[in-house]
Amino acid sequence: MATTTLRPAVTGRSDPVELIQPVLDALNSIIVGKPNELRLSLACLLSRGHLLIEDLPGVGKTTLAHALAKVMGLSYQRVQFTSDLLPADVIGVSIFRRDSGRFEFHKGPIFSQLLLADEINRATPKAQSALLEAMEERQVTADGTTYALPAPFFVVATRNPAQQIGTFPLPESQLDRFLMQITLGYPGPAEERQLLANGDRRDLVDKLPALLSVDTLLILQQAVAKIHLSEALLDYVQAIIAHTRESGEFMEGLSPRGAIALIRASQAWAFMAGHDGVYPEDVQAVLPTVVSHRLEPAQGRETTPAGIGAAILDAVPVT
Repeated sequence: MATTTLRPAVTGRSDPVELIQPVLDALNSIIVGKPNELRLSLACLLSRGHLLIEDLPGVGKTTLAHALAKVMGLSYQRVQFTSDLLPADVIGVSIFRRDSGRFEFHKGPIFSQLLLADEINRATPKAQSALLEAMEERQVTADGTTYALPAPFFVVATRNPAQQIGTFPLPESQLDRFLMQITLGYPGPAEERQLLANGDRRDLVDKLPALLSVDTLLILQQAVAKIHLSEALLDYVQAIIAHTRESGEFMEGLSPRGAIALIRASQAWAFMAGHDGVYPEDVQAVLPTVVSHRLEPAQGRETTPAGIGAAILDAVPVT
């Protein structure tokens, strides 16, 4: 398998693990007891995807997004999604200037490197649709003019459980644009004791230093996309895709976009682990987060998001 290395002249270090571990350490100092979820979040950013966090209020979703922006040195904007939110509140609005006799476009919060769409499912589908073009094409169109978004462009969206009051479902087209969905859950007893003793972690976020430059992050993203994929690994991924489409366990199988998302996430996980190519265990590590929001169990089948991924891995052997 081919080895992917960074350009030392730009990064100063050629080992990706040396670059990434301080970032993970900083994140773990803020969101305690969730090392795997933090690693998945960083993998999502490195693979140029977007992240959906579904969980109860108060478990650290917003804090995680803000901490990611700080340690990666990214410009950050937060939009609180509510039932009266309009697409223009996210994208921006054209305002007529009398002195020039022209309309002038005022950019909205979407023109940031990390956009937090907080409680996205409390907004109507019309407001949610403001993100579709941006997430897929990294641009927005307003009044017939197209505007490029900054690079990198990373959407972190939080959503409350569907059974909570005042939520709207996310359409399949919106869900499919999120590379991963994770949950944080309650902290363990030891971590919760630490939180109770030391207070709110949000106060520590503002003190986080930027550990990577934007230029370095862009180089890392390029390196992730070049991580080697063997024919045997592609056979394994295609077997997983075929199972989702042909087993009858799901209403619909993985789309081509979902299949590509699985590859990209696996490359990022392999890169962070210092692997010289993608191994089956890299695919297995990210698969539940890539498929849980894309696959709906067939009628009569009940399972959790984590159970969906586990069932697929049990059903598809590594050959």
